[in-house]
Amino acid sequence: MLSSEMWIHILAIALFCCGSADSRKVRGISSSYKRFYREKKSFLCIDGSKLIPFEQVNDDYCDCADGSDEPGTSACPHGRFYCTNLGFRPHYIPSSRVNDGICDCCDASDEYNSHARCQNTCWNLGQRERAYVEGQMRTLDEGLRLKQQLIEEGVLLWREKQAQLRELQQVAEDLQIKLEEHRRKKREADRFKEQTLRALKGGDGAVKPENTLLSSNKGGRISLDEVKAEVVPVHDEERHLGDDEAMIKNSHGAPGRTASEDPHFEAADRVAEWEATNLKKVEEAYETVNMEISDLQKKLAIDYGTDWEFLFLNGQCYKLKVYEYMYTLCPFNHITQKSTAGTEVSLGLWGMWAEPAKNRYNQMIYENGEPCWQGGSRSTTVTLTCGTETALRSVKEPSKCQYIMDFQTPVACQPVLKQRGVHSEL
Repeated sequence: MLSSEMWIHILAIALFCCGSADSRKVRGISSSYKRFYREKKSFLCIDGSKLIPFEQVNDDYCDCADGSDEPGTSACPHGRFYCTNLGFRPHYIPSSRVNDGICDCCDASDEYNSHARCQNTCWNLGQRERAYVEGQMRTLDEGLRLKQQLIEEGVLLWREKQAQLRELQQVAEDLQIKLEEHRRKKREADRFKEQTLRALKGGDGAVKPENTLLSSNKGGRISLDEVKAEVVPVHDEERHLGDDEAMIKNSHGAPGRTASEDPHFEAADRVAEWEATNLKKVEEAYETVNMEISDLQKKLAIDYGTDWEFLFLNGQCYKLKVYEYMYTLCPFNHITQKSTAGTEVSLGLWGMWAEPAKNRYNQMIYENGEPCWQGGSRSTTVTLTCGTETALRSVKEPSKCQYIMDFQTPVACQPVLKQRGVHSEL
């Protein structure tokens, strides 16, 4: 018993070799246009411009301005010949190619009256086409499976980033409180240093005998015991002030001694320096945390897709060597080109999604790269295509300083892949 595929092959040969009584009339016409060519006494040009006897259709003489009376010959300069190509994809060719000795239709129907020995190759071409489409469908299925995994990972990663942001914001609040406390302590230490200096210069013994530091606490005084126990923890480091740093005596100092050499002033100066150091450390920690918060907020503000499926690309880089250049794509960040000599050039910084009509997440735009010698700056358009792995596949420069990249990733796979028109059955 013959298979359906073999019947298709036999029928295609029969149609080509044997034809029918009206084959001259219908040759070069698609099935959707055959209603205009039903044999009758007259034929109306499809553009409605002229009415001619039906026997003048396909008579190798162009009567209609639109070429519709000669679909199967090369008589009309703007005519089209329809290749049925049973078993493969049908398509049109210019009618000027009909019977020109070159095989254009895989079913050889365009060379019905020439000396060219055309073979019907539609079945083999269709078989390869179907194998390709089947391979694409398998790739699509696997890509969609991987995409679902990446979506799940993206959701978890998004939640982790949000939690990390909340933690950093809490740390910043705690550091803000600590920062205000250390600023207060520094102001007190600086004020006591100034008071000590004035007392020594005045020689009036203004420093009280109770061995105290002026403060806003306890009526404006800090006792000797409090000063000795002063601990300033910054970045898990601690230091206790000793007796020689905490003790401030009530004396005028030795004769001939400058204020900077006086033990009263030296102790006050050390306390002021210590508080300044502590404040600087807290300020640096506060600034670092705020920079981390700002950086994380910028990352979270990027559009990573409806299900955060593109989030995993942030922080990753993909390389491809093309001739003497190494190209590096870091999604949502930047693109560079590095020559074998070591010169690196920016091809653009992350800008936006191109937002084409059919798929918002189909193309990435990177702009404001390094200046081009012709003027303007370098830019790159990255087209995302479906694949089972994430990789940079190709780089081209169709115009000066304007680059295009093909970036393959499972998250670019869409649920529907439109199959090309291949005749698999009658």
